[in-house]
Amino acid sequence: MSLLAKLFGGGKSKQNTPTPAEAIQRLRGIEDVLIKKQDYLEKKIEQEIQTAKKNGSKNKRIALQALKRKKRYEKQLTQIDGTLTTIEFQREALENANTNTEVLKVMGLAAKALKNTHEMDIDDVQNLMDEVQEQQEVANEISEAISNPVGFGHDVDDDDLLKELEDLEEEELDQQLLNIAEPSTEKLPNLPQAEPSRPRKAKVHHEENEDEMKELAAWAS
Repeated sequence: MSLLAKLFGGGKSKQNTPTPAEAIQRLRGIEDVLIKKQDYLEKKIEQEIQTAKKNGSKNKRIALQALKRKKRYEKQLTQIDGTLTTIEFQREALENANTNTEVLKVMGLAAKALKNTHEMDIDDVQNLMDEVQEQQEVANEISEAISNPVGFGHDVDDDDLLKELEDLEEEELDQQLLNIAEPSTEKLPNLPQAEPSRPRKAKVHHEENEDEMKELAAWAS
């Protein structure tokens, strides 16, 4: 059984299949292990190189064995590099798939929520609006009824009020006419007084008139 099969529980039932999030977490764990092994192999390779250099002129057998071990370490390092690349691709694919799955789930929930908000069809909406309009009219009628004074003004006929107003206007007009016809009680201005007549002169004038009348009568006869 391969390493990946063991990692993801190969051969077990689907009930034991890890979720995408669990698989991503396990892949990250394997990456950490392989990276640590890479560091270990790189250090071993450096050690074998130093051993080969140290024994190159003294003990060629030890130097050759060191180089052989170095080759094996380098091969393992190359294999780990390839494995890490594969795991990184798989992890990224799982992360993208997991993200897409979560996005689709959210979109599905949003679609259901939107559908629930549109449970009523257009006829139901129209009926609801008609009911709202009817209730608004009832509310307006109630407000108008409340605003009208109770027990005041409803027992008086408007025609009677108009007749009473006409009588008052006519009475006022008659009073104005009477005020115009009545003599004014205002004090008249003082007239200039004539100079006192002289009785003697008036008497002389009267006698002269009598004499003229006599003469005229004598002439006429």
